[in-house]
Amino acid sequence: MAKVFISHRTSDMVEATHLAEEIRNIGHKVWLDDWEIEVGDSIIEKIMEGLNDADYVVLCLSSQGVMSKWISREWMSTLTRQLNGEGIKLLPVILTGGSAPAIITDFKYADLAKDWSKGLMDLLRSIR
Repeated sequence: MAKVFISHRTSDMVEATHLAEEIRNIGHKVWLDDWEIEVGDSIIEKIMEGLNDADYVVLCLSSQGVMSKWISREWMSTLTRQLNGEGIKLLPVILTGGSAPAIITDFKYADLAKDWSKGLMDLLRSIR
């Protein structure tokens, strides 16, 4: 069972929740902000805990972009840890559109926007 952190824009919450449920339903532990952060919790502390515990960070590419302050911190820190050999892997998926940031354009991605079922299967093959 892998630990999977879902990094997404708030505007894509419906799609991100659907993706998180699909991953959880096959037995992986999924961290999604709406599921893990309660009223009164430190948002930054909870995100740090989720990222530190994750084996995979699914970067949900959005028609709204992925350069907001929150999502940028999540994927950039994950990429840095991956490049430093820390045993975490960034998995980009096209959730609602958009494109990958220039630094990860060489990464293969799963395209859920074009074909949800195929994109999901592509993603799940990478999560072990």
